[in-house]
Amino acid sequence: MLARVLPSLNKPLVGGRRLLTARPFVRFNTTTPPRTPSPPPVPTPPRRKGNGWIVGAFLLAGLGFAGTFVYALTPKEKSGGPAFSDGKVSVVFVLGGPGSGKGTQCSRLVKDHGFVHLSAGDLLRAEQSRKGSRYGELIATHIREGTIVPQEVTIALLEQAIKENFEKGSTKFLVDGFPRKMDQAITFEDSVAKSSFTLFFECPEATMLERLMERGKTSGRTDDNIESIKKRFRTFVDTSMPVVEYFDKQGKVVKVSCNNTVDQVYSDVEKALKTRGI
Repeated sequence: MLARVLPSLNKPLVGGRRLLTARPFVRFNTTTPPRTPSPPPVPTPPRRKGNGWIVGAFLLAGLGFAGTFVYALTPKEKSGGPAFSDGKVSVVFVLGGPGSGKGTQCSRLVKDHGFVHLSAGDLLRAEQSRKGSRYGELIATHIREGTIVPQEVTIALLEQAIKENFEKGSTKFLVDGFPRKMDQAITFEDSVAKSSFTLFFECPEATMLERLMERGKTSGRTDDNIESIKKRFRTFVDTSMPVVEYFDKQGKVVKVSCNNTVDQVYSDVEKALKTRGI
């Protein structure tokens, strides 16, 4: 901008008049300094063409499989009713103390009557030994201590096994060693399928102990030892017998004595199935 012209009041008078002088114009520098040029942009390297999409597809597939399995073993809310409606599958619970001969009788029923034998204990041991299992250590601890694995794990494994076999055309299932607690029984029937009845093998504790000690010589199972066996006996009486009593009040228990030969017990089992229309 420009400075204003101001009269000078300190000049002498000349002829009665004060001389007026003007201050010189002062200009301010309004010139904008030149800008420093910006550096040129760094060029983006061209994308390589390759098989990256193939690797991504495999990764997604692997994550999908892992997610499916973890989802199968994660508690889920049902939209309504069990996974299998009444009459779609026949589920027979097989209960009895450790060493009562459940597995032996189930094997013969599979061979002669087309059942699918699902042993809760075998499913848990398989999951325990599966590489990368998130439940392996938990299952191992419960088996070693003779206590019951959380129902969420056991029921998820059973439901998955039933669905896989159902898709192959199987509709008759022997669920061996399950349910071992009331909450397992109620949750399974609410979320998976109603049981047809419970096959209960009655056997004296002394007989079961003798069988288990003999089996332990060759089975390689960590729970076939005297300490674990006694814990399993106590657990069965305390937690599983109430399940038998619960279904017995509904008229859904068939009791078979196991204090006989294997063939005699099997004959009694077949008669029991006929009375139930299976």
